[in-house]
Amino acid sequence: MKGLLVALGAGIGAPARYLVDQVVQKFHGSDWPLGTLAVNIVGAFVLGLTVGSTASTVLLIGVGFAGTFTTWSTFAMESIALMEDRRHHVAWLSILLTVLLGIPAAALGRLLVS
Repeated sequence: MKGLLVALGAGIGAPARYLVDQVVQKFHGSDWPLGTLAVNIVGAFVLGLTVGSTASTVLLIGVGFAGTFTTWSTFAMESIALMEDRRHHVAWLSILLTVLLGIPAAALGRLLVS
């Protein structure tokens, strides 16, 4: 049952990440990785919301959905690609914003359910 909850959440989170990233990038109209930043911030917030929830909710939403909605690997590769393109300022801005916005987003989600 636990695996099914994670799989169900993941089956929703992964396509949602792809769609949100595509929409944000199309709307933004630049190669700056704003779509990845958006999904990681929203995902951190959603994960924060699951703190203190039932085990089933954590598995479905926290592990399954948020785990596949967010993307550390894409964030890492986009950062490397920006640095290789000598766009260090954009890479470091993306890295800083991910940390400086992601942690407070998770904390806010946690605070709202406390």
